[in-house]
Order: sequence, then C-alpha cells, then structure tokens
Amino acid sequence: MTFLKRITAVLGVSCLFSSAVLANPVEIEVWHTLRAAHKTEFEKLARQFNGDQRDVTVVLKAFPDQAALRSEEARAAFAKKKPALIQLEDNRSPEIIAQHKEIVPLYQLLKQYPIKDSKWFLNQTTGFMRDAKGQLTAFPFMAEIPVMFYNRDGYKKAGLNPAQPAKTWPALQDHLLALRDKAHYECPFAISYQVNTHLENLAPINGSLYVTPTNGLDNARAPQLNLNDAVFMRHISIMVSWKRSELLMHNGNSNEADRLFAENRCAVITTTSGALAQMQNTRGLNFGVAPMPFYDQVTPKAGSPFVSGSALWATAGQSKEHNKATMAFLAFLSEPVIATAWHQRTGFLPLTDAAFRASEGGFYDRIPGAKQVVDSMREVNDKNSRGFRLRNYPRIEPILSGELDAALSGKTPPVGALTMAQEQSVRISNEGLPPAKPAAPARR
Repeated sequence: MTFLKRITAVLGVSCLFSSAVLANPVEIEVWHTLRAAHKTEFEKLARQFNGDQRDVTVVLKAFPDQAALRSEEARAAFAKKKPALIQLEDNRSPEIIAQHKEIVPLYQLLKQYPIKDSKWFLNQTTGFMRDAKGQLTAFPFMAEIPVMFYNRDGYKKAGLNPAQPAKTWPALQDHLLALRDKAHYECPFAISYQVNTHLENLAPINGSLYVTPTNGLDNARAPQLNLNDAVFMRHISIMVSWKRSELLMHNGNSNEADRLFAENRCAVITTTSGALAQMQNTRGLNFGVAPMPFYDQVTPKAGSPFVSGSALWATAGQSKEHNKATMAFLAFLSEPVIATAWHQRTGFLPLTDAAFRASEGGFYDRIPGAKQVVDSMREVNDKNSRGFRLRNYPRIEPILSGELDAALSGKTPPVGALTMAQEQSVRISNEGLPPAKPAAPARR
C-alpha cells in the first residue's frame, strides 16, 4: 500500500488531495520548543514523513523557549503567516487557549478528518489538554508525569537493593543517608522542576487537593490553592532539613538536576518522565525509574500524579487544504510504529494504547521500573488526579518557586513561605474577577 493510500485509510477519507496538490506539495510549518534529544527525535520524524510521501512538506522551526515562540506567533498572526501547528506548554487552562481566535481545537478537526483507530492512551479522566466536556483540544504528543530516577550502581555501593527503590519519603531519607555516608555522594538528592514535582503533585499523590474546591474543576466557584493543607508543611519542612543535612542539593525550578544525575554527581533526583531521553543517551549510566514517593502517614496508598507537559495546537484561519495536510501529519505521528518509537526514545507518555502495548515486549524490561510508572497512568480514576484549574496560574507559578527557594535557602521558615505563597496566589487568581455581589438583606 502506498503512503498516500495508507494515510487516506488512517484519516478515513476517500480522497485526501487533488491532482493539483499532488503536483505541488502543501507546505506546513510546525513551531516547537523541544531541545536536545527531544528535538533530535522530532526532526527525525519530520524527515521520515517528508521522505515517505510527496504530498505534504513539514518544515520545523525551533525556538529557545515558550516566550520566544509566543512572541513570534503573535507577529505571524498579525502578518497572516501563521504556522499550522505550535507547541504550547500546559497552562492548566486548555479551554482558554482553545477559545483563542488564533486556535482551532483539535476535536473540531478530528470531526472533519478523523484519525482512524486512534485509541488515546490518556483517558478523559486525566483532564490533560481536554476541556470541561472531555473533548481533546490539542494533540497530546509531549505528555509527561513526575518520576524519580536513581543510580543503580550507587545503590549497590551504598548496600541498598537497586530493585527496591524507596516508595515513601521516610524510606527515601534512609536511602539518602546510606548514599551520603556509604557511597560518599556529595549530592544524594536533587530536584528538577520543583513546583511541579514538590508542590503541584505532592497533593494528588498524597490524596489531597492542590486547589479547592475540586481542584478548580466542575465549575468550581472562586478556586484557590490549598497550601494550608498539612501535607505541604510536612514536606517542605523535611526538604529544608535535608538541605541542612546535605542530603539535598538545591537548584531552583530548573532541570539542572537532570544534568547532575546524568553526570553521576547526584544519586537520586525527582524530575519529569521526559528526562528519560537524556538518561538513555548517557553512556555508562545505570539507572532505574520509579513513581514519586508518598507519605504513608498521610495516605495508605499513593495516588496518581497530574499529567503535564505540552501539546501541538492547530492554528485557525488555515485553508481546507492546509488543515488536511496538518491532519495527515498528525495521523502519521499517531501510527503505532511512530508513536511507539517516540514514547520509547523521549520518555513522554504513550500517545496511543497501541504504543503502550508495543512497548511491553522488551522496552520496559530494559528500563527498570518504567512499566510500573507508565502502567499506573492507563486508568486514572482518582478524583484528585484529574488535573487542576486556577486563573492566572502561569503568573502564580514563579511566585511559588521563589517562596520554595526562600524556604530551602533558609531565608524564610517553611510556614512563612507557604503563607506568603498562599496569600499572593489568592490575590493574583482573583485579579480581573468582577466584585462579589453584596448579600441580599435579610427578610424581616
């Protein structure tokens, strides 16, 4: 079967392109902020797509960060030279992005050009890139979750069993002491993306809400962060004690810990699953991956984390011809072989259920703990783990990181840092809201 016939079958349409289009390939631009190994893999897929057929040409354009991409996208929209797809990070409010005049929600394009046999891996209960009705607003190609990486050789040197990573925070403290005192690590533990891994996901993993009420979902009224929950005070206080005891090397909200782990300088890190690409590409690194620890004094069983990451969003105002070409590329990325390779090489969650099943044979066996981590996300039924919504959250996140920095550096006590973060988040999340209506006078 030719590539064109194969894509036509995948999309479920009888004729994808006219003879005129066959003579003149449709060019679509895809803008992204992928870096390092992720960027390399995406470029490989674009080259493969372009080489397999002559109907569509995908042109990739990389940006150093989201700010640069959004700035250029605004200029392109003004000049009416928009890309077909743009990679946007999860801002915890996909409905707002989907309603933007420059965006067309993916579910609308899927109605016109359905991707056949695409059973998405992430179900509707996760809320990742879905609106309040459960409709998919963007292509969830870069979805990830927080995980723990640990050095298996370091575990052996410390007299620990590398097949049994710590499941709870108290158990991890015992492991870190052994890694410091017996394996002589100067950096037993480090953190990447500290807001994601140690604030946002601390709540659902330990059976709590990150935002009240109902994590801001279900048309919640006036949702606010839930940093007054005792689990946050417990955790930040323990992290501060680890910093003082030289168990924790603090690196802020960056992903610096990923590099330190890959260089064998840190024994254990918490980061996102997308770091798997870097770890796999590091020669001689013997590592395992495990779910984030939890507090067994708080909950008898760990809950599922939030899904985060980024996705490919389709831009509005494109011609029918360009929309078809865009969906042809997304159909290609959804094919089992392609989606499987992307999942295995990047560490992003499987795009489809077929990609997960195809990885069960040998891939998960080669990465200790990987299957357990991914398998736990197949069916997320925990109401605390569906996701969260909070107005102006992109402005709140840097404040949370700054208060974490203040606590871990010893400048502010944990209770003070959490109180300040809570107060500032309430103020920012309420900005732009109409004033509350005065209560009606009581009837006499």
